[in-house]
Amino acid sequence: MPVDPKAAIEVTAFAWVPDFAKGQVRDLRVRWALEEAGLAYRQRLLDAMSPRPEAYFQEQPFGQVPAYRDDTVQLFESGAIVLHIGEDCEALLPRDIAGKARATAWLIAALNSMEPRILELAIIDFFHRDAEWARLRRPEVLEKVREKLARLAAWLGDKEYLEGRFTAGDLMMAAVLRALRHTDLVAEQPTLAAYLARCEARPAFQRALAAQLESFAKSPAAAVA
Repeated sequence: MPVDPKAAIEVTAFAWVPDFAKGQVRDLRVRWALEEAGLAYRQRLLDAMSPRPEAYFQEQPFGQVPAYRDDTVQLFESGAIVLHIGEDCEALLPRDIAGKARATAWLIAALNSMEPRILELAIIDFFHRDAEWARLRRPEVLEKVREKLARLAAWLGDKEYLEGRFTAGDLMMAAVLRALRHTDLVAEQPTLAAYLARCEARPAFQRALAAQLESFAKSPAAAVA
């Protein structure tokens, strides 16, 4: 679905981010879920380089993106938003109780079991690579990430998706794995590399990514500095 300035659903995002963060900002997860659900949305772009308007903290207590609103709810946190969208989208959350529970568990696993270690590595690599503490810390973090990826690959086995069919759990897991794209860690696990490529090949993901990148292209750094 194209971004529609008249849509009932609103998602906040940044107007510009550095190159390494493009395609990584968490509004992408919500855009992807909305595309899977076939729901149009409007975007409200914030200046990432400036303090948030005070009123924004009433929508997102930590000043981050995305924040979300529709005719029913106002939400923050990408995981909660994706689950909300999935309530009316069987492509994201199966209708049977067990299937829905398993999809929810994988979404939480992506955020709780996988993302903290992966994000720690990304922070070291992008912001502290030359620091002595980072040089000492990185090998241990790298090993922990490899352990997590190996366990995930073992679970996936020869399945196309984590529970056999695509769900919100796969959406979130793929989004988290993409934070390793500056490394060869996913490629070290051919099963995961194929899985991530399969998720990224979904038309809904491609539309969501294009929409996010288009918003950055319209707001070059010089325009918001």
